[in-house]
Amino acid sequence: MCGIAMNRWTESHPVHLEVDYPERLGRMTTLFRIVLSIPILVIAALIFGADSETTYNEAGEVVRSTGGIGVSLALATALMILFRRRYPRWWFDFALELTRFGGRVFAYLALLTDRYPSTVDEQSVHLEIDYPDVRELNRWLPLVKWLLALPHYIVLAIMGALSVLAVIAAWFCILLTGRYPRSLFDFVVGTYRWLLRVGAYAFLLVIDSYPPFSLR
Repeated sequence: MCGIAMNRWTESHPVHLEVDYPERLGRMTTLFRIVLSIPILVIAALIFGADSETTYNEAGEVVRSTGGIGVSLALATALMILFRRRYPRWWFDFALELTRFGGRVFAYLALLTDRYPSTVDEQSVHLEIDYPDVRELNRWLPLVKWLLALPHYIVLAIMGALSVLAVIAAWFCILLTGRYPRSLFDFVVGTYRWLLRVGAYAFLLVIDSYPPFSLR
């Protein structure tokens, strides 16, 4: 019964992620994936790190750090919901496209695809987030959602470390066989899906329902 309830919960979640499973992957592009990723990583850093600033003291310790566009967007969205009860569609679409681009970069880095990340095309990463009805959102929750998601951060830190190990194992498998083991593929995609749902709750602020602890 609990399993059925959890399946229905995840199916109705506003964040939907599917990545096409590749039957074959290139050994050479996999071998040099980190080098090939440098240009798109520079672009991603310029986009997601825009307006970020870190200040160090004389000992080289960080004394002040401000976030990039992601943090600014989350704060601005929280204020819009709190004071205006609005979530402009163009605002949401901008955040969604940034998230989609980040998903394509992640998929390439995690060896889930050989296709170089596009800044426009969907490619093999299918990511949808339902546009929220702001009238159904609690205007006060955006102030504490980031804190309420703390248990997820802890679990995801562990899952993230396991995913790194899974990608390393997949790297060797691809070099030897040209295939990404399906179990490892599903685990890496599932972990990223979990991360996206937590982000949609705590930072994109599109839902008030607590995200499930689930890879599905």
